[in-house]
Amino acid sequence: MYQRVLGDPAFYRLLLRFDEDLAACERPQGCWLCGKKLEVSDFPRKPRGLALNLGDRFAERLSFCCADRSCRKRRTPPSLRFLGRKVYLGATVVLISAMRCGASPPRMRYLNELVGVSRHTVSRWRRWWTQVLPGSRFFCGAAGTLMPPVNLAKLPTSLLERFAGSTEERLILLLRWLSPVTCGSRAGHAA
Repeated sequence: MYQRVLGDPAFYRLLLRFDEDLAACERPQGCWLCGKKLEVSDFPRKPRGLALNLGDRFAERLSFCCADRSCRKRRTPPSLRFLGRKVYLGATVVLISAMRCGASPPRMRYLNELVGVSRHTVSRWRRWWTQVLPGSRFFCGAAGTLMPPVNLAKLPTSLLERFAGSTEERLILLLRWLSPVTCGSRAGHAA
């Protein structure tokens, strides 16, 4: 089931459209420091975990910077494609980590071959899900909106279970829910 999502180009194009919509909402807000106009300042990423070639636009992290040359503060909108600074795509991090909670060794080998992720990297992701994310300010505030409370030992699977719909719909809802953690330095400046 998860393998189908990981190999679906239409799913990734949809994530790009969502990111473009989020960026379109962010730009009119202006610079977070001085309030002046924002200029497009997208930057290239080399997303891992995708066996598909979706073009250069998909690999760009949508971002802005202040038009005032004396300010130039960056404003990076939330993303459903990129999970913060992680080099693997957010969908890959979620689904492979969820599979790690209950996947058989042969299935994990298949998924590792599909997206090229090492066992060590998956272990790091598991630590992020079970130790780093639950201790974050974002999670402490946002987790209260989910009932019943999520099982921290079974993250991200227990989060995916909180959302309704098909696998793709639940993944999109989870990525949207997590999007505040994808904003980089701006997240700490939000009022």
